[in-house]
Amino acid sequence: MSPSGPGCLGAGSTIRTRIALVYGGVFLVLGALLLLVVNLLVRAGTDGEKEAIVARAGEVAVVEAYRIGDDVGRAANEQMLMWSCLALLVIACGAVVVGWWTAGRVLRPVHEMTARARRLSERDLGGRLAVRGPDDELKELGDTIDALLGRLETAFDSQRRFVANASHELRTPLATQRAALQVGLDEDCEVRQVLLDINRQSERLLDGLLLLARGERGLAEREDVPFAEVVAEEYEDAAVAESGVVRGSRVLLRQLVRNLVANAVAHNVPGGTVDVRVDGGVLTVVNTGPVVPPDEVESLFEPFRRGAGRDRTGPGAGLGLSIVRSIAAAHGGTATAVARGAGEGGGLVVTVTLPATVTRRS
Repeated sequence: MSPSGPGCLGAGSTIRTRIALVYGGVFLVLGALLLLVVNLLVRAGTDGEKEAIVARAGEVAVVEAYRIGDDVGRAANEQMLMWSCLALLVIACGAVVVGWWTAGRVLRPVHEMTARARRLSERDLGGRLAVRGPDDELKELGDTIDALLGRLETAFDSQRRFVANASHELRTPLATQRAALQVGLDEDCEVRQVLLDINRQSERLLDGLLLLARGERGLAEREDVPFAEVVAEEYEDAAVAESGVVRGSRVLLRQLVRNLVANAVAHNVPGGTVDVRVDGGVLTVVNTGPVVPPDEVESLFEPFRRGAGRDRTGPGAGLGLSIVRSIAAAHGGTATAVARGAGEGGGLVVTVTLPATVTRRS
């Protein structure tokens, strides 16, 4: 049963349960006060009747009349108290049931809004809650959420158009610039190679930014991708413990592996090692390299952050791990890193965990 299903006492029904219990509790307290007042009035009335009966009795029968009056009054009060409490408990339980039903009726639009909101994503922001009913607070909340979804849809559409157009609009000037450098300058010109290197670095930066934007905006289409096979295409020496199928984009997953391995190689030491292991949907890349302070590891996933000894004139753009985390998030996964100590050879242990269906080897 889903959390929002009828009769569920989970998170989706907490408010409904509280409303029902408050409704029953208030009824119980007010009912108890009412019965207390009624019992006090009945007791006072019984005492008055007892005095009247005793006054009409003869002198000999006074003591007996008092005793009989006390017994009758006590029995009447006990019976009335017992049946009143029993009736109060039964009616209080009925009040809880009525409160539960009433709360369900009142909160039904909230459950409907929650179910519709769950079905929405950045790929399907065209849907709306479209709350119907009287112009009350719940309808106002639904209309506010619909207005917010409209603004989000406009923002996402704008981002998608930018990513789609930026590739062509920004690549063309760089390609034209590279062609002009190659044709217009002699090969023995010292400035020619410097300008070509800057041009290639700009192209790599542009590719990284576009790939990062593509990963952050999610996946338009998904397919079943054998993860170990993708890793082997980029790093044939990878160790495979178990094969797994990831639902996602093969192109982006290849880019994830490529960036992760390239980052491990680029931030290594001479004669260092790179170990790649696949276990279902878990990819682990371990390299040797400079010792990274543990409190700086998380910052390496930020865009334009370079490792120790790397500057802005180097070949990297500082987007490698940012792209890795972005693509992992687009596939519903995570990317984390742990620094290795000097005794372990330095470097990082980077782990990418993706939701995968594990296919065991025969």
